[in-house]
Amino acid sequence: MNIYFAGPMFAKADLLYNEYLVGKIREIDSSISVYLPQENGAINDKTAYADSQMIALADTERVLNSDLLVAVLDGAVIDSGVASEIGIAYAKGIPIIGLYTDTRQQGADNQKKLDALNDTAENQFHYLNLYTVGLVKLNGTIVNTDEDFLSLIKQATLEKN
Repeated sequence: MNIYFAGPMFAKADLLYNEYLVGKIREIDSSISVYLPQENGAINDKTAYADSQMIALADTERVLNSDLLVAVLDGAVIDSGVASEIGIAYAKGIPIIGLYTDTRQQGADNQKKLDALNDTAENQFHYLNLYTVGLVKLNGTIVNTDEDFLSLIKQATLEKN
């Protein structure tokens, strides 16, 4: 199974989290091949040069050759590259699993948090772009824990084999 891993990759924390998750995915089954863009030095060695077309062509080819796209949706907003990769996967019918771990989603049954939605600038929850979320949900699912994320990837691998 070929998996494309879409995730933010410009902060050290992002790079480490991506490496951690991809390591866990690779442990699931030796037949899994994971493309992690940050590992592609030809386009993502930030001390070297790659222009926009080189990056677009390299990553798009990998998305199109994947059986599954997995995406980290965390951050102040969904990373723009991740959103683009999701759009390509959706357009080509490639299944998508999104991981959204933002802790502000907790307490959805807390009445004070719900009431705060009516008070300007007091939203206690985080907002994700609904267009991008919709593309993921139309062709897959979104989970909020690493464990569920890895379990769904394992399930998809078993179904593919």
